[in-house]
Amino acid sequence: MKIVTIIGARPQIIKAAALSRAIKNSFSDKIEEVIVHTGQHYDQNMSQVFIEELGIPEPKYNLNIGSSSHGVQTARMIEGVEKILLDEKPDYLVLYGDTNSTLAGAIAAAKIHVSIAHIEAGLRSFNKSMPEEINRIMCDHASTLLFSPTQTGFQNLINEGFNADNKKPYSADHPGIFHCGDVMYDNSLFFKTLAAQQSKVLEEHNLMGKDFVLATIHRDSNTDVPERLTAIFEALLEISETEKMEIVLPLHPRTAKLMEVNLLDDVYRQVIISKWLKLIPPVSFLDMILLESHCKLVITDSGGVQKEAFFFKKPAIILRSETEWKEIVEAGCGMIANADKAMILKGWQLFKKAGNTLSYPDIFGDGNAAEFICQTMLDSCFR
Repeated sequence: MKIVTIIGARPQIIKAAALSRAIKNSFSDKIEEVIVHTGQHYDQNMSQVFIEELGIPEPKYNLNIGSSSHGVQTARMIEGVEKILLDEKPDYLVLYGDTNSTLAGAIAAAKIHVSIAHIEAGLRSFNKSMPEEINRIMCDHASTLLFSPTQTGFQNLINEGFNADNKKPYSADHPGIFHCGDVMYDNSLFFKTLAAQQSKVLEEHNLMGKDFVLATIHRDSNTDVPERLTAIFEALLEISETEKMEIVLPLHPRTAKLMEVNLLDDVYRQVIISKWLKLIPPVSFLDMILLESHCKLVITDSGGVQKEAFFFKKPAIILRSETEWKEIVEAGCGMIANADKAMILKGWQLFKKAGNTLSYPDIFGDGNAAEFICQTMLDSCFR
């Protein structure tokens, strides 16, 4: 069986590592994987370092699309992916998550009748103003195999008309849906030990043995809106200054670029001179794993970081108005604060009071999602 895997954004590179590892370890004689990098994340620190660090095979193709408007970026990707699919003739195109690379791959494959396997299917924020929500819905409804990481995602697919009782042979008109667990949980289990052995991020930033908070901000709904970005940084400053606790913020290139432009002048000055708000360059996946596993709490607008915080039993304050990982909130381990300073501070007090009393139920599988996905693709493949 031949599969073509599309990666483009940093989270997809990480997720793809789980499938590539499963193929190498258990299916090397049965599955040929061709990796296509769209170039959606073109920064060296946001892309290539992850490919090298996580042991993903070098992409056979790189479309080098770079940053553009949603329409231009997606259109260029469709053109490039279509040509590759016509040349490679895969049994499946494997797509991850909800980025423009995902949408472009789905459109290109559907138009020329290449079967799609969508990993992270069924996730819904129920907010169609998010580009990611449109991407994931459209990809799901063009796919032949849909792999949902959670029971909630699986139920969302049923609610949208997918039939859980469909049997092979599968097609876009007769798709198979599966609750398989989360490939990111596979990765977190696998890389935690490696991170402890190889990452020096705690030593480099003088965090050994310290309590600290980990924060990430990257979504354009936060970075591009001055009021929202200012409210978030005001909350970070107040928490760190009041508690005399460092908040470590690996700066996404987008955030670094827009801070000076979109923060109020006084807030920007406070951020720059703050003793407790530690701004650092983007970190590798292993560095991030180590930071997540050693921090006290996570403040983030990232879906992936929300989950990783949960994997490592750390509470998360979510800088969005909704989350596709509602199980985390329902378990009491995450709180939706949006870009609301008062709510962020309330979340801090809530989790500070909870201390070590929170429980983290087993909702993301058993750490073998990638093996299940590979075997299911093989079982359903008719050449």
